[in-house]
Amino acid sequence: MNKIDIDHSATVDLAALKSKQQAAWSSGDYAVVGTTLQIVGEQLCESVDLRPGSKILDVAAGNGNATLAAARRFCEVTSTDYVDALLDKGRARAKAEHLEVTFAHADAESLPFADGTFDYVLSTFGVMFTPDHERAAAGMLRVCRSGGRIGLANWTPEGFVGQLFKTLGKHVPPAPGAQSPALWGTREHMNTLFGTKADTIRVVDRSFAFRYRSARHFIDVFRAYYGPVHKAFLALGSAEQAALDADLMALLEQFNEAVDGTLRVPSAYIDVIVTKA
Repeated sequence: MNKIDIDHSATVDLAALKSKQQAAWSSGDYAVVGTTLQIVGEQLCESVDLRPGSKILDVAAGNGNATLAAARRFCEVTSTDYVDALLDKGRARAKAEHLEVTFAHADAESLPFADGTFDYVLSTFGVMFTPDHERAAAGMLRVCRSGGRIGLANWTPEGFVGQLFKTLGKHVPPAPGAQSPALWGTREHMNTLFGTKADTIRVVDRSFAFRYRSARHFIDVFRAYYGPVHKAFLALGSAEQAALDADLMALLEQFNEAVDGTLRVPSAYIDVIVTKA
């Protein structure tokens, strides 16, 4: 079976999966990695043609990349996540820049806002990790006003991060029947999730370059701070950890474009711009 296919014969305990994922994202310190992705939030705000004065919701905001980008464009921003420590990091960043942002604890699958509240609903590498894709997409559509836009930055299955998660899955298999986050990086899945309530869906191919001192530096940072990698290593014995480390090193060497001993790894993602009917 293809890694991004869905096994409809399996029953998935979504509540248990959500709890496990929340624990993963709460471990380490995603903000250390998340901050390096700030340019993606800036680009997404340009992709949706964000207008000053608009009401913005950032879903699964992490430490606030799209949040800050929207606030810098003089918008009224509400930043949400279900990891309070990440909201605190976003709050500190906004305070440092003297930006007015509302921060709220919220589950991306149960957004606590009235229908049609927001002009734009954004998520950068966040909502794609929800266990229940259909529920998350329906929630974003519900809180976005008619004629408003949903803007998403999603890693693709064939790109580096998609392959990173595939590598992790070889060593720590996901729950049987669980939907792969990488589905959000495909045009087909975006049409499935949003097509019936969208006026238009536009998909733009993008690339983000991970830049680290070396492949070893990347692994050390991700092992310490990036929740899914951090948790994967913790779940394995010493021999299995060594095998995962070797596979990650091989993946980095495969994608690395730097020739001076440093690391420059491009990772494909898509900007998805949904205009709600």
